Order: sequence, then C-alpha cells, then structure tokens
Amino acid sequence: MTISDSTTAVAARRASGSSFYTAMRILPRERREAIFEIYSFCRAVDDVADDGGARDARLEELAQWRADVDALYAGAPPPRLQGLAGPMRRFGLRREDLLAIVDGMEMDVLADIRAPDFATLDLYCDRVASAVGRLCVRVFGMEPAPGIALAHHLGRALQLTNILRDLDEDAGIGRLYLPREALDAAGIATSNPNEAVSHPNLDRACAVVAERARRHFREADSVMRDCPRWTVRTPRIMAEAYQSMLDKMVAQGWSPPRQRVRINRLRLVWILLRHAIV
Repeated sequence: MTISDSTTAVAARRASGSSFYTAMRILPRERREAIFEIYSFCRAVDDVADDGGARDARLEELAQWRADVDALYAGAPPPRLQGLAGPMRRFGLRREDLLAIVDGMEMDVLADIRAPDFATLDLYCDRVASAVGRLCVRVFGMEPAPGIALAHHLGRALQLTNILRDLDEDAGIGRLYLPREALDAAGIATSNPNEAVSHPNLDRACAVVAERARRHFREADSVMRDCPRWTVRTPRIMAEAYQSMLDKMVAQGWSPPRQRVRINRLRLVWILLRHAIV
C-alpha cells in the first residue's frame, strides 16, 4: 500500500462516522476520495479545538496545521496532508479555504464562544462550514459563481442546524452559539450556556435561528435548481437530510427536557435513492 493509499483509507474511515458519509459515497471514486480527504482534514483540526486541553497547547497545534498547509502548497506536504496533495492539484483547492477552517477552529480555542452577535456567528459559520463548502464544490465540478453561492448558503444552513441540534452538548463544554440578538429578543439576558438552554423562553430564541437556517436552505435550493444535476447530487442529499432534521426540531420545539433529533435512516435512504441516479 502506498502512502497515498494509506492516507485515503484513514480519511475514508474518519468520514464513515459522518452523517454525510452516504452522500459522499455516491460520488465517482476520484471525487469521493478527494471529499474524504477534505473531511479528514476538517475532523483533525476540529479535534484540536474540542479536545479540552490547555489553550496554549491547542493554539500551537493549530499554528502547526497552518504551517502544514503552507508546506502543502509549497510542494512539500507533510505526511498528515499527503492525501490532500492530489486533490489540491486536480481540483484547484484553495489554500485560503483550508486556512479559513483553521481560523474557525481557533475561534473556539481562543475563548469559549458564548452568545456571539450575529456578525460574529456568521463569520464563524463561514469559516467552519462555508469554507468547507468552497472546497467541496470544486470537487463536485460546479462552476465558480454558483459554487461559491451554494457554499455560502448551504454551509450556513447546515451549521445553524447543527447549532440547534447540539444545544445541550455544546453547553456541556461551556459553549453557547445562539446569537445575542436572538436571546435578547426572547428575554434571555444570560450568556451562561446551561442557564440559557434551560430558560423557558428558549423556543423563541431558537425560532429566530431556525428561520435564518431556512432562508439559507431556500437560497441554496435556488442555486442548485440552475446547476447540472450531476454536480449537485451530493449537496442536495445533504440539504434535504438536514432540512428534514430541522423540521423535526421545529415540530418538537427546544423547551427542556428535549431529545436530540437525528436523521431518520429510512428517510435518508429515500433521499439518497431520489438523487443517486442521474
């Protein structure tokens, strides 16, 4: 097994735990393996942000990831980025987008995010989600303008949905991603994560975020309608699966105690079957 084959296998194993794995699997091999490598990079950097160690040590590790990205684009990829070298050349992956992902993870390390304003939350979503999308749409084969627009809207839609899904998990590690403006409108003055997610008016704050996510889903759908179908099969599966999850959360509400909503497997299979064949 070559180094490239080995890193691809590791990337595929990491991706297998993702809710997007099924959507990734329908891509042709070369594109699929490129997406696995992008996902593996994101997971590795995210692990640094979430490992709970000393902040200084995590910041040093993120700085090393930046240096590794620079080395990749200088033609000397370190072993842990060897698998990205081929996709970077074949699909024109941009250094700026990989570095933006690191910047987004650094936002979680510098200080626990608690009730950011909308502008800060939007920047966070751009870095940790839409930047990933900007890499992926190149692999999907989309034209630049619609690809960037799709990454902008779908990345934000997915990340906002994740925030609404993971309220309790995030509060457990001292984070609160609900925006200050939505909390204030709901009469929730605290920025303490556990107090906020236990507040009786939490539904009102979450409804604001849910509507923003839905607007981004609508914009993403509008972009995809005008694109060749083969280029947007995977993002369509992701969008429909996450919209289904968002709909379930809206129907259930966020008042405590709440159950963590998951994507129904049968529903996911149905979505896959509708989009897997061009």
